[in-house]
This record gives sequence, structure tokens and C-alpha cells, in this order.
Amino acid sequence: MIIDFHTHCFPDTLAPRAMESLKKTFATGGFTKVYTDGTAASAKEALSKNGIDRAVVCNIATNAHQEHKVNDFAIALKADPFFYPLGSVHPDSERVEEELSRLAEAGIKGIKLHPDYVRVPITDPRMDRILSALEARGMFCVMHAGYDPISPDRIHATPEMLRETIDRHPNLTLIAAHMGGFAQARGVLEHLVGTNIYFDTSLCSLRPDEREELIEILNRHGEDRLLFGTDTPWSDSKAEIEFLEGVGLSRERLERIYCKNAQRLIG
Repeated sequence: MIIDFHTHCFPDTLAPRAMESLKKTFATGGFTKVYTDGTAASAKEALSKNGIDRAVVCNIATNAHQEHKVNDFAIALKADPFFYPLGSVHPDSERVEEELSRLAEAGIKGIKLHPDYVRVPITDPRMDRILSALEARGMFCVMHAGYDPISPDRIHATPEMLRETIDRHPNLTLIAAHMGGFAQARGVLEHLVGTNIYFDTSLCSLRPDEREELIEILNRHGEDRLLFGTDTPWSDSKAEIEFLEGVGLSRERLERIYCKNAQRLIG
């Protein structure tokens, strides 16, 4: 079984506009291909054909007024058992506790935060407020980590920031996307490997210059803290599987990465 812990899709009416805008942004960072049209149906088809059995959808509230609708979409996605949707809240929201309660009541155990999209570092007190609320509720957080083309001049979640965050929130279940930081592998090895933070493997296939460091992270980090991810539609799920299969990990370790660790988080 393979659970993809890092995917994206949008409501059908929003998908064309969202993808058009995001493709322009991602192209500036060298992401020139997309692998779905942005809809849930397209994501399900693309992932299923490559042997993926379930997909965690990382919804993102990019402004405070949008978060309620984002969470409406997340809750609606639960109708299809292929998807495990995450909600989201915004650092400037006055309804964080209310939205987290609504998500929890719908059976959603986690949220996605993208500090680059909201231009708020993860060490900011507004982020700290959200993370404290998650920690108290036992909910998990998937956090974008490292470089993102939407913020080419400033990284809002560096390995050093992530280390400071998990030290401050020792009971928080935090998943740092992109192996702890896109284009930040050396920093991940220095500051995060061996800690209680989770990494997802999304976009590894698109980082040939960091391949050796990524393999070192996979070998050195706790095997119970690694999750398979793709970042669909921005990466080819087949290529992400091939990357992992080519690293030389044991089948037992691969099984933990592909599904067992994810099952422990989402059931």
C-alpha cells in the first residue's frame, strides 16, 4: 500500500484559474511541468495509475477571509475515501480555534501551513499561536519547508527555524515537507536529522544536485518519522516512487515510509 502524504487539488470551479496562476509562479523556479489539471478527479486518476492507494490533500488558506471556504472544501473531500484532506488556518485569522474545532469534529486530524504563501516566518508569534493550539488538541501540521518560488528572496521556514519550533513545541506532531527543506539538505542534516520532526519525501526526484544528501537523510533519520509524498501536481508520482526504490532502503523501511507511518497519523 502507498499513501501519498503531500498532494494538492482545488474545487472544480477554481482549479483552472488557480493552476494558471501557480504554473506561472512555479515556472520561475524551474518547475515547468504539471501532472494534473488541478481537480480532485485528475489527481485521483494520476496517482492511482502509479499505484498510490490514498492521498493526503494539503489545502492552504492564503488569507484569513478564505480559510472557512478552504475548510469547507477539505470537509467535502472526505466523501471520497481515496482522499484524506487537511484543513488550514491563517496566521491573521480571529477564528483559529473555531476552525480547528470544526475540522476535528469532521474527523480531520491535521492542517497544512505554508509560511511563504502567507509571508509569515514560522517563528512569528502568530504562527506560534496556531502551533500551540494544535499541540494542545493533538492535531498535526504539515509545514512547507525550504525554498519556494513564490518567495524567491526569503525562506520563511529554514532548518534552523524548524529546530527552534520543535524545541519550543516538544509535543507537536510537525511534518516538514520536502525532506525538511527544499534546497536545504545540508541544513537539515545539521539541525533536524535525529529529532522528533517528520519529513515527507515530496519532490526528491527533482533535486539531483542534492541526491547524496537526501539519501543520507533517509538513512540517518528515524524510520518512524519518514512519510512518502509527491507534491502532485508539481511532481511525477512515478518518478518519486522510482527515487525511493533506487536508494537501497530495506523493504521494511520502505513499507514504513510508504504507508505504516502515515497510517499511524491518519488511521
